[in-house]
Amino acid sequence: MDAKQDVRERIWNLLEREGAARFPGARGRIPNFRGAEQAAGHLADLLEWQAARVIKSNPDAPQLPVRRRARKDGKTLYMAVPRLTEDKPFVEVTGDPTIKRAMAEGRPVALEELRPVELIVCGTVAVNRHGVRIGKGGGFSDLEFALLVEAGRVNRDTTIVTTVHDLQLVDEQLPETEHDFRVDVIVTPTITVSTRTRRRPPGILWDHLDADKLAAIPVLQAMSPGGSRR
Repeated sequence: MDAKQDVRERIWNLLEREGAARFPGARGRIPNFRGAEQAAGHLADLLEWQAARVIKSNPDAPQLPVRRRARKDGKTLYMAVPRLTEDKPFVEVTGDPTIKRAMAEGRPVALEELRPVELIVCGTVAVNRHGVRIGKGGGFSDLEFALLVEAGRVNRDTTIVTTVHDLQLVDEQLPETEHDFRVDVIVTPTITVSTRTRRRPPGILWDHLDADKLAAIPVLQAMSPGGSRR
């Protein structure tokens, strides 16, 4: 078991053992947690949230209250198509922001059609106070961010936040790779942590992509060396 997976297993077990995980359980996913609504409320109190007009959010269940708040507050809300499998890999959410309805009813958006994103909400399995985060292991949050960098839709001033249960915030070093981004703000049901560590990859690290992922994602095929956009 690699170091990141060891952390995931430990946090999933902890959330389930302490009764902090919500249906359908923590294991194998960005875990839904008790207090997700409170965390979303605290996030909405932040100046970074209030100033942001355009938000990109992950589609996972624990961030549904965040997405609903974004819709309530009149913000432009983007979500990525699961696994980025469409030619237009994002949707602008125009109605209910559950993943099923957002994908069915939202407006498909090509990468170059996105408005500049001022705040990114990401899902997390574990995160420390330096902003180092571990996701569920697919690598898609990092890839989505890299695509936004390549398209000039984010910059060093774009705020990256995550909402998590307090048990997911750990006081330890976490493994980190070159393509990982760090979060700027961590919001739990009880506290908010500003990490002040804006570590971001410069864009797509092509040598980190395996052939299967490249073949499955149309926008990567178009952007890859020899593709139509590079």
